[in-house]
Amino acid sequence: MKNIPIIFVLLVLTAHSQAQSIPAFKQLRYEEDYSLFRQDTSRDWYKATKFTPLSKHKQAYVSIGGDIRYQYQWFQNENWGESPPDHDGFILTRYLVHADVHAGKNFRTFIQMQSSLANGKAYAPSPVDENQLDLHQAFADIIMPLANKQGLILRVGRQELLYGSQRLVAVRDGPNNRQSFDAIRLLYTRPNWKTDLFFSHFVRSQQKIFDDGFNKNTKFWGIYAVRNKIPFFRNVDVYYFGLWKNNTKFDDGAGKELRHSLGSRIWGNSNGWRYDIEGLYQFGDFADKTIAAWTFSVNTGYKFQDTRLKPEIGIKTELISGDKKYNDDKLQTFNPLFPRGGYFGLVSIIGPANLTDIHPSLTLDLSSKLSLNMDYDIFWRYSAHDGIYGPNVALIYSGKTSDHKFIGKQLSANLEYTPNNFLYFRGEFTWFQAGDYLKDVGPGKDILFTAITTQLRF
Repeated sequence: MKNIPIIFVLLVLTAHSQAQSIPAFKQLRYEEDYSLFRQDTSRDWYKATKFTPLSKHKQAYVSIGGDIRYQYQWFQNENWGESPPDHDGFILTRYLVHADVHAGKNFRTFIQMQSSLANGKAYAPSPVDENQLDLHQAFADIIMPLANKQGLILRVGRQELLYGSQRLVAVRDGPNNRQSFDAIRLLYTRPNWKTDLFFSHFVRSQQKIFDDGFNKNTKFWGIYAVRNKIPFFRNVDVYYFGLWKNNTKFDDGAGKELRHSLGSRIWGNSNGWRYDIEGLYQFGDFADKTIAAWTFSVNTGYKFQDTRLKPEIGIKTELISGDKKYNDDKLQTFNPLFPRGGYFGLVSIIGPANLTDIHPSLTLDLSSKLSLNMDYDIFWRYSAHDGIYGPNVALIYSGKTSDHKFIGKQLSANLEYTPNNFLYFRGEFTWFQAGDYLKDVGPGKDILFTAITTQLRF
Protein backbone atom coordinates (compact mmCIF):
# COMPACT_ATOMS: atom_id res chain seq x y z
CA MET A 1 0.00 0.00 0.00
CA LYS A 2 3.02 2.36 0.24
CA ASN A 3 2.81 3.13 -3.52
CA ILE A 4 -0.89 4.02 -3.40
CA PRO A 5 -0.34 7.78 -2.75
CA ILE A 6 2.09 7.92 -5.71
CA ILE A 7 -0.44 6.22 -7.99
CA PHE A 8 -3.10 8.61 -6.71
CA VAL A 9 -1.00 11.68 -7.62
CA LEU A 10 -0.20 10.33 -11.09
CA LEU A 11 -3.86 9.69 -11.79
CA VAL A 12 -4.80 13.16 -10.56
CA LEU A 13 -2.27 14.70 -12.96
CA THR A 14 -3.71 12.61 -15.79
CA ALA A 15 -7.31 13.44 -14.93
CA HIS A 16 -7.26 17.02 -16.25
CA SER A 17 -6.29 16.04 -19.80
CA GLN A 18 -8.65 13.06 -19.96
CA ALA A 19 -11.76 14.43 -18.29
CA GLN A 20 -13.51 15.65 -21.44
CA SER A 21 -13.02 12.51 -23.54
CA ILE A 22 -14.01 9.76 -21.08
CA PRO A 23 -17.69 8.93 -20.42
CA ALA A 24 -18.97 9.64 -16.91
CA PHE A 25 -18.40 6.83 -14.44
CA LYS A 26 -21.44 4.97 -13.12
CA GLN A 27 -22.30 3.87 -9.62
CA LEU A 28 -22.42 0.28 -10.89
CA ARG A 29 -19.05 0.13 -12.61
CA TYR A 30 -20.02 -2.97 -14.57
CA GLU A 31 -22.59 -0.88 -16.49
CA GLU A 32 -19.88 1.25 -18.13
CA ASP A 33 -19.32 0.70 -21.86
CA TYR A 34 -15.99 1.60 -23.46
CA SER A 35 -16.56 -0.04 -26.83
CA LEU A 36 -16.68 3.51 -28.28
CA PHE A 37 -12.85 3.39 -28.20
CA ARG A 38 -12.84 0.52 -30.70
CA GLN A 39 -12.12 2.98 -33.52
CA ASP A 40 -9.77 5.18 -31.48
CA THR A 41 -6.31 5.27 -33.08
CA SER A 42 -4.57 7.48 -30.54
CA ARG A 43 -1.76 6.08 -28.44
CA ASP A 44 -3.26 7.38 -25.22
CA TRP A 45 -2.16 5.13 -22.34
CA TYR A 46 -5.28 5.79 -20.28
CA LYS A 47 -7.71 4.98 -23.07
CA ALA A 48 -5.73 1.80 -23.61
CA THR A 49 -6.57 0.73 -20.05
CA LYS A 50 -10.26 1.28 -20.80
CA PHE A 51 -10.15 -0.62 -24.11
CA THR A 52 -7.38 -3.14 -24.78
CA PRO A 53 -8.22 -5.37 -27.80
CA LEU A 54 -7.82 -9.10 -27.36
CA SER A 55 -8.70 -10.08 -30.94
CA LYS A 56 -7.88 -8.89 -34.44
CA HIS A 57 -11.31 -7.38 -35.09
CA LYS A 58 -11.46 -5.88 -31.56
CA GLN A 59 -14.69 -7.66 -30.64
CA ALA A 60 -12.90 -9.13 -27.64
CA TYR A 61 -11.36 -6.63 -25.26
CA VAL A 62 -10.56 -5.92 -21.61
CA SER A 63 -11.27 -2.76 -19.64
CA ILE A 64 -9.52 -1.86 -16.36
CA GLY A 65 -10.76 0.60 -13.76
CA GLY A 66 -10.86 1.42 -10.09
CA ASP A 67 -11.73 3.73 -7.24
CA ILE A 68 -9.59 5.22 -4.47
CA ARG A 69 -11.29 6.99 -1.57
CA TYR A 70 -9.83 8.64 1.53
CA GLN A 71 -12.22 9.83 4.22
CA TYR A 72 -11.49 11.51 7.55
CA GLN A 73 -14.25 11.39 10.18
CA TRP A 74 -14.50 12.98 13.60
CA PHE A 75 -17.23 12.57 16.21
CA GLN A 76 -18.07 14.27 19.44
CA ASN A 77 -20.38 12.03 21.50
CA GLU A 78 -20.56 9.25 18.90
CA ASN A 79 -23.72 7.16 19.33
CA TRP A 80 -25.07 9.88 21.66
CA GLY A 81 -22.23 9.30 24.12
CA GLU A 82 -22.28 5.47 24.19
CA SER A 83 -18.99 5.05 22.29
CA PRO A 84 -15.55 5.77 23.77
CA PRO A 85 -14.39 9.38 23.15
CA ASP A 86 -12.13 9.89 20.14
CA HIS A 87 -10.40 13.26 20.18
CA ASP A 88 -8.39 12.83 16.97
CA GLY A 89 -10.89 11.20 14.63
CA PHE A 90 -10.06 8.37 12.25
CA ILE A 91 -9.36 7.71 8.57
CA LEU A 92 -11.27 5.32 6.33
CA THR A 93 -9.67 4.22 3.08
CA ARG A 94 -11.22 2.19 0.29
CA TYR A 95 -9.56 0.70 -2.78
CA LEU A 96 -11.53 -0.90 -5.60
CA VAL A 97 -10.02 -2.28 -8.81
CA HIS A 98 -11.79 -4.21 -11.56
CA ALA A 99 -11.30 -5.94 -14.89
CA ASP A 100 -14.13 -6.23 -17.41
CA VAL A 101 -13.41 -8.85 -20.10
CA HIS A 102 -15.61 -9.05 -23.20
CA ALA A 103 -15.16 -12.22 -25.29
CA GLY A 104 -17.13 -11.11 -28.33
CA LYS A 105 -20.74 -9.91 -28.32
CA ASN A 106 -22.23 -12.76 -26.31
CA PHE A 107 -19.99 -13.31 -23.29
CA ARG A 108 -18.27 -11.17 -20.68
CA THR A 109 -16.84 -11.53 -17.19
CA PHE A 110 -16.40 -8.86 -14.54
CA ILE A 111 -14.04 -9.18 -11.55
CA GLN A 112 -13.56 -6.61 -8.80
CA MET A 113 -11.39 -6.60 -5.69
CA GLN A 114 -12.09 -4.45 -2.63
CA SER A 115 -9.89 -3.38 0.28
CA SER A 116 -11.45 -1.24 3.02
CA LEU A 117 -9.35 -0.12 5.98
CA ALA A 118 -10.06 1.82 9.18
CA ASN A 119 -7.18 3.56 10.91
CA GLY A 120 -7.22 5.38 14.24
CA LYS A 121 -10.63 4.35 15.58
CA ALA A 122 -10.97 4.43 19.36
CA TYR A 123 -12.59 0.97 19.29
CA ALA A 124 -12.48 -2.11 17.05
CA PRO A 125 -13.97 -1.30 13.62
CA SER A 126 -16.95 -3.24 12.28
CA PRO A 127 -16.85 -5.20 9.00
CA VAL A 128 -18.76 -2.29 7.43
CA ASP A 129 -15.72 -0.08 8.11
CA GLU A 130 -12.94 -2.61 7.55
CA ASN A 131 -12.58 -5.56 5.18
CA GLN A 132 -8.88 -5.90 4.52
CA LEU A 133 -9.05 -7.61 1.12
CA ASP A 134 -11.68 -9.67 -0.62
CA LEU A 135 -13.31 -10.66 -3.88
CA HIS A 136 -16.12 -8.14 -4.09
CA GLN A 137 -17.54 -9.07 -7.49
CA ALA A 138 -16.95 -11.94 -9.91
CA PHE A 139 -19.69 -12.79 -12.39
CA ALA A 140 -20.21 -13.92 -15.97
CA ASP A 141 -22.78 -12.72 -18.51
CA ILE A 142 -24.32 -14.68 -21.35
CA ILE A 143 -25.77 -12.03 -23.66
CA MET A 144 -28.64 -12.98 -25.98
CA PRO A 145 -29.69 -10.20 -28.41
CA LEU A 146 -33.32 -10.45 -29.50
CA ALA A 147 -35.32 -8.90 -32.32
CA ASN A 148 -36.88 -5.42 -32.18
CA LYS A 149 -34.17 -3.90 -29.95
CA GLN A 150 -34.81 -6.40 -27.18
CA GLY A 151 -32.11 -8.03 -25.09
CA LEU A 152 -31.71 -10.83 -22.56
CA ILE A 153 -28.76 -11.34 -20.21
CA LEU A 154 -28.12 -14.27 -17.88
CA ARG A 155 -25.77 -13.12 -15.11
CA VAL A 156 -24.28 -15.56 -12.60
CA GLY A 157 -21.87 -14.88 -9.76
CA ARG A 158 -20.98 -12.37 -7.04
CA GLN A 159 -22.29 -8.91 -7.90
CA GLU A 160 -23.65 -5.62 -6.63
CA LEU A 161 -27.40 -4.98 -6.77
CA LEU A 162 -29.06 -1.59 -7.01
CA TYR A 163 -32.76 -0.91 -7.49
CA GLY A 164 -34.76 2.31 -7.70
CA SER A 165 -33.81 5.08 -5.29
CA GLN A 166 -31.77 2.62 -3.16
CA ARG A 167 -34.24 2.84 -0.26
CA LEU A 168 -34.35 -0.99 -0.17
CA VAL A 169 -31.46 -2.36 -2.20
CA ALA A 170 -28.24 -0.36 -2.59
CA VAL A 171 -24.53 -0.72 -3.21
CA ARG A 172 -23.98 0.95 0.21
CA ASP A 173 -21.49 3.44 -1.17
CA GLY A 174 -21.56 5.80 1.82
CA PRO A 175 -19.97 3.39 4.33
CA ASN A 176 -16.42 2.23 3.74
CA ASN A 177 -17.26 -1.31 2.59
CA ARG A 178 -19.71 -1.75 -0.30
CA GLN A 179 -22.05 -4.75 -0.23
CA SER A 180 -22.62 -7.52 -2.77
CA PHE A 181 -24.64 -10.69 -3.39
CA ASP A 182 -23.98 -14.17 -4.75
CA ALA A 183 -26.75 -14.16 -7.35
CA ILE A 184 -28.26 -15.50 -10.52
CA ARG A 185 -30.16 -12.92 -12.57
CA LEU A 186 -32.16 -12.72 -15.77
CA LEU A 187 -32.26 -9.19 -17.20
CA TYR A 188 -34.69 -8.37 -20.00
CA THR A 189 -34.72 -5.04 -21.83
CA ARG A 190 -36.79 -3.48 -24.58
CA PRO A 191 -37.44 0.17 -25.48
CA ASN A 192 -38.75 1.92 -22.33
CA TRP A 193 -38.84 -1.36 -20.36
CA LYS A 194 -36.40 -3.08 -17.98
CA THR A 195 -37.14 -6.20 -15.95
CA ASP A 196 -34.76 -7.92 -13.53
CA LEU A 197 -35.52 -11.37 -12.04
CA PHE A 198 -33.05 -12.63 -9.44
CA PHE A 199 -32.25 -15.06 -6.62
CA SER A 200 -29.31 -14.41 -4.31
CA HIS A 201 -27.49 -14.93 -1.03
CA PHE A 202 -26.27 -11.80 0.74
CA VAL A 203 -22.46 -11.70 1.14
CA ARG A 204 -21.65 -11.21 4.81
CA SER A 205 -18.53 -9.07 5.15
CA GLN A 206 -15.64 -10.40 7.22
CA GLN A 207 -12.65 -8.31 8.28
CA LYS A 208 -9.73 -10.51 7.24
CA ILE A 209 -8.27 -11.43 3.85
CA PHE A 210 -10.39 -13.50 1.42
CA ASP A 211 -12.79 -14.69 4.12
CA ASP A 212 -16.12 -13.44 2.66
CA GLY A 213 -17.38 -16.95 1.94
CA PHE A 214 -20.80 -18.15 0.84
CA ASN A 215 -23.51 -17.10 3.30
CA LYS A 216 -26.36 -19.61 3.61
CA ASN A 217 -28.12 -17.67 6.39
CA THR A 218 -29.60 -14.84 4.27
CA LYS A 219 -31.49 -15.43 1.02
CA PHE A 220 -32.88 -12.64 -1.11
CA TRP A 221 -34.93 -12.89 -4.31
CA GLY A 222 -37.41 -10.92 -6.37
CA ILE A 223 -38.38 -9.14 -9.56
CA TYR A 224 -38.02 -5.43 -10.40
CA ALA A 225 -39.65 -3.83 -13.44
CA VAL A 226 -39.21 -0.26 -14.71
CA ARG A 227 -41.44 1.40 -17.32
CA ASN A 228 -40.25 4.73 -18.74
CA LYS A 229 -41.92 7.49 -20.76
CA ILE A 230 -45.43 6.97 -19.42
CA PRO A 231 -47.83 9.87 -19.97
CA PHE A 232 -48.29 12.01 -16.84
CA PHE A 233 -46.36 9.70 -14.45
CA ARG A 234 -43.18 9.66 -16.59
CA ASN A 235 -41.54 6.65 -14.88
CA VAL A 236 -43.05 3.83 -12.84
CA ASP A 237 -41.28 1.00 -10.95
CA VAL A 238 -43.13 -2.09 -9.73
CA TYR A 239 -41.41 -4.75 -7.66
CA TYR A 240 -41.54 -7.76 -5.35
CA PHE A 241 -38.75 -8.73 -2.95
CA GLY A 242 -38.51 -11.86 -0.82
CA LEU A 243 -36.19 -12.20 2.19
CA TRP A 244 -35.34 -15.21 4.35
CA LYS A 245 -32.98 -14.89 7.32
CA ASN A 246 -31.99 -17.64 9.69
CA ASN A 247 -31.92 -15.24 12.63
CA THR A 248 -33.21 -11.68 12.94
CA LYS A 249 -33.63 -9.56 16.05
CA PHE A 250 -36.28 -6.90 16.58
CA ASP A 251 -37.38 -5.19 19.77
CA ASP A 252 -40.19 -7.73 20.14
CA GLY A 253 -38.08 -10.87 19.83
CA ALA A 254 -35.67 -12.87 17.70
CA GLY A 255 -35.98 -15.78 15.28
CA LYS A 256 -36.27 -16.82 11.64
CA GLU A 257 -37.76 -14.30 9.25
CA LEU A 258 -39.60 -14.82 5.96
CA ARG A 259 -40.68 -11.44 4.61
CA HIS A 260 -42.32 -10.47 1.33
CA SER A 261 -42.31 -6.86 0.06
CA LEU A 262 -44.65 -5.51 -2.62
CA GLY A 263 -44.15 -1.94 -3.77
CA SER A 264 -44.27 0.71 -6.45
CA ARG A 265 -42.47 3.97 -7.19
CA ILE A 266 -43.36 6.97 -9.38
CA TRP A 267 -40.51 9.32 -10.27
CA GLY A 268 -39.31 11.90 -12.74
CA ASN A 269 -38.29 15.47 -13.56
CA SER A 270 -40.35 18.09 -15.35
CA ASN A 271 -39.95 21.87 -15.76
CA GLY A 272 -37.70 22.24 -12.72
CA TRP A 273 -39.71 19.87 -10.55
CA ARG A 274 -38.41 16.52 -9.38
CA TYR A 275 -40.50 13.94 -7.59
CA ASP A 276 -40.04 10.47 -6.14
CA ILE A 277 -43.05 8.83 -4.47
CA GLU A 278 -42.82 5.28 -3.15
CA GLY A 279 -44.98 2.97 -1.09
CA LEU A 280 -44.76 -0.67 -0.16
CA TYR A 281 -46.34 -3.30 2.05
CA GLN A 282 -44.59 -6.22 3.79
CA PHE A 283 -46.08 -9.52 4.95
CA GLY A 284 -44.77 -12.91 6.06
CA ASP A 285 -43.65 -14.66 9.25
CA PHE A 286 -41.18 -13.83 12.00
CA ALA A 287 -40.58 -16.44 14.72
CA ASP A 288 -44.16 -17.17 15.86
CA LYS A 289 -45.53 -13.83 14.64
CA THR A 290 -47.27 -12.60 11.49
CA ILE A 291 -45.63 -9.69 9.68
CA ALA A 292 -47.73 -6.69 8.59
CA ALA A 293 -45.47 -3.67 7.91
CA TRP A 294 -45.41 -0.77 5.48
CA THR A 295 -43.78 2.51 4.46
CA PHE A 296 -44.67 5.54 2.37
CA SER A 297 -42.23 8.20 1.17
CA VAL A 298 -42.52 11.48 -0.74
CA ASN A 299 -39.37 13.23 -1.95
CA THR A 300 -39.89 16.31 -4.10
CA GLY A 301 -38.18 19.57 -4.96
CA TYR A 302 -38.10 22.54 -7.31
CA LYS A 303 -34.98 24.07 -8.90
CA PHE A 304 -35.02 27.74 -9.93
CA GLN A 305 -32.92 27.35 -13.09
CA ASP A 306 -33.03 31.03 -14.11
CA THR A 307 -32.11 32.40 -10.68
CA ARG A 308 -28.61 33.17 -9.42
CA LEU A 309 -27.08 30.13 -7.64
CA LYS A 310 -29.97 28.03 -9.08
CA PRO A 311 -31.42 27.19 -5.64
CA GLU A 312 -33.34 23.95 -5.24
CA ILE A 313 -35.85 23.75 -2.39
CA GLY A 314 -36.71 20.19 -1.40
CA ILE A 315 -38.96 18.41 1.05
CA LYS A 316 -38.89 14.75 1.97
CA THR A 317 -41.13 12.94 4.41
CA GLU A 318 -41.45 9.30 5.38
CA LEU A 319 -43.80 7.19 7.42
CA ILE A 320 -42.19 3.87 8.38
CA SER A 321 -44.17 1.43 10.49
CA GLY A 322 -43.15 0.10 13.89
CA ASP A 323 -44.52 -2.62 16.13
CA LYS A 324 -47.88 -1.76 17.75
CA LYS A 325 -47.73 -4.03 20.79
CA TYR A 326 -45.17 -6.13 22.64
CA ASN A 327 -45.58 -9.89 23.19
CA ASP A 328 -48.45 -10.44 20.75
CA ASP A 329 -48.64 -12.59 17.63
CA LYS A 330 -47.94 -9.77 15.14
CA LEU A 331 -44.91 -7.76 14.05
CA GLN A 332 -45.39 -4.39 12.35
CA THR A 333 -41.71 -3.37 12.34
CA PHE A 334 -40.63 -2.43 8.81
CA ASN A 335 -37.47 -4.08 7.47
CA PRO A 336 -35.59 -1.84 4.96
CA LEU A 337 -33.75 -4.93 3.60
CA PHE A 338 -30.36 -3.73 2.21
CA PRO A 339 -30.56 0.09 2.03
CA ARG A 340 -27.83 2.63 1.46
CA GLY A 341 -25.80 2.95 4.65
CA GLY A 342 -25.87 6.75 4.91
CA TYR A 343 -29.65 6.87 4.79
CA PHE A 344 -29.86 10.24 6.56
CA GLY A 345 -26.41 11.52 5.68
CA LEU A 346 -22.89 10.22 6.06
CA VAL A 347 -23.21 10.31 9.86
CA SER A 348 -25.28 7.07 9.55
CA ILE A 349 -26.78 6.82 13.03
CA ILE A 350 -30.48 6.09 12.43
CA GLY A 351 -31.99 3.56 10.03
CA PRO A 352 -35.41 3.52 8.32
CA ALA A 353 -37.50 1.43 10.74
CA ASN A 354 -40.21 2.60 13.18
CA LEU A 355 -39.74 6.17 12.08
CA THR A 356 -41.52 9.34 11.06
CA ASP A 357 -39.33 12.08 9.63
CA ILE A 358 -39.65 15.45 7.93
CA HIS A 359 -36.69 16.59 5.90
CA PRO A 360 -36.58 20.04 4.22
CA SER A 361 -33.45 20.91 2.23
CA LEU A 362 -31.80 23.67 0.21
CA THR A 363 -29.16 23.23 -2.51
CA LEU A 364 -27.16 26.05 -4.09
CA ASP A 365 -24.97 25.79 -7.20
CA LEU A 366 -22.06 28.05 -6.24
CA SER A 367 -20.52 27.25 -9.64
CA SER A 368 -20.86 24.59 -12.31
CA LYS A 369 -18.58 22.34 -10.23
CA LEU A 370 -19.25 23.45 -6.65
CA SER A 371 -22.51 22.98 -4.73
CA LEU A 372 -23.70 23.58 -1.17
CA ASN A 373 -26.44 21.44 0.35
CA MET A 374 -28.17 22.12 3.68
CA ASP A 375 -30.84 19.92 5.21
CA TYR A 376 -32.76 19.62 8.43
CA ASP A 377 -34.24 16.35 9.71
CA ILE A 378 -36.78 15.92 12.50
CA PHE A 379 -37.26 12.35 13.77
CA TRP A 380 -39.97 10.64 15.82
CA ARG A 381 -40.63 7.01 16.60
CA TYR A 382 -43.69 5.94 14.63
CA SER A 383 -44.76 3.61 17.46
CA ALA A 384 -44.03 4.01 21.17
CA HIS A 385 -44.03 0.20 21.46
CA ASP A 386 -40.90 -0.32 19.37
CA GLY A 387 -37.29 0.82 19.52
CA ILE A 388 -35.00 2.61 17.06
CA TYR A 389 -32.71 0.80 14.65
CA GLY A 390 -29.48 1.41 12.79
CA PRO A 391 -29.13 1.45 8.99
CA ASN A 392 -28.46 -2.32 9.11
CA VAL A 393 -31.72 -2.96 11.07
CA ALA A 394 -29.72 -3.62 14.24
CA LEU A 395 -31.62 -2.55 17.36
CA ILE A 396 -29.98 0.52 18.96
CA TYR A 397 -32.38 1.19 21.85
CA SER A 398 -35.51 -0.63 22.98
CA GLY A 399 -38.81 1.16 23.32
CA LYS A 400 -39.76 -0.69 26.51
CA THR A 401 -38.43 1.91 28.94
CA SER A 402 -39.76 5.15 27.45
CA ASP A 403 -43.09 6.50 26.22
CA HIS A 404 -41.49 9.48 24.45
CA LYS A 405 -41.60 9.44 20.66
CA PHE A 406 -39.39 12.44 19.83
CA ILE A 407 -35.93 11.18 18.83
CA GLY A 408 -34.22 14.40 17.85
CA LYS A 409 -33.25 16.94 15.20
CA GLN A 410 -30.39 16.75 12.72
CA LEU A 411 -28.89 19.75 10.91
CA SER A 412 -26.39 18.99 8.12
CA ALA A 413 -24.42 20.95 5.57
CA ASN A 414 -22.08 19.62 2.91
CA LEU A 415 -19.94 21.24 0.25
CA GLU A 416 -19.28 19.17 -2.89
CA TYR A 417 -16.63 19.95 -5.51
CA THR A 418 -16.44 17.89 -8.72
CA PRO A 419 -13.73 19.38 -10.96
CA ASN A 420 -14.12 16.62 -13.58
CA ASN A 421 -15.36 13.06 -14.06
CA PHE A 422 -12.39 11.63 -12.18
CA LEU A 423 -12.26 13.66 -8.99
CA TYR A 424 -14.70 14.28 -6.16
CA PHE A 425 -14.25 16.25 -2.93
CA ARG A 426 -16.76 16.67 -0.11
CA GLY A 427 -16.79 18.33 3.28
CA GLU A 428 -19.68 17.60 5.65
CA PHE A 429 -20.78 18.87 9.04
CA THR A 430 -23.68 17.46 11.09
CA TRP A 431 -25.20 18.42 14.42
CA PHE A 432 -27.72 16.05 16.03
CA GLN A 433 -29.73 17.37 18.97
CA ALA A 434 -30.94 14.46 21.09
CA GLY A 435 -34.64 14.43 21.96
CA ASP A 436 -36.62 13.21 24.96
CA TYR A 437 -36.57 9.56 23.91
CA LEU A 438 -32.79 9.38 23.60
CA LYS A 439 -32.35 11.08 26.96
CA ASP A 440 -34.68 8.51 28.51
CA VAL A 441 -32.96 5.38 27.18
CA GLY A 442 -29.26 6.36 27.11
CA PRO A 443 -26.77 9.16 27.70
CA GLY A 444 -28.69 11.31 25.22
CA LYS A 445 -25.82 13.64 24.39
CA ASP A 446 -25.86 15.84 21.30
CA ILE A 447 -23.63 14.66 18.44
CA LEU A 448 -21.19 16.73 16.40
CA PHE A 449 -19.81 15.09 13.27
CA THR A 450 -17.52 16.20 10.48
CA ALA A 451 -16.09 14.36 7.48
CA ILE A 452 -13.75 15.20 4.61
CA THR A 453 -13.80 12.94 1.54
CA THR A 454 -11.39 12.74 -1.39
CA GLN A 455 -12.21 10.30 -4.16
CA LEU A 456 -10.65 9.38 -7.49
CA ARG A 457 -12.26 7.10 -10.05
CA PHE A 458 -10.39 5.81 -13.08
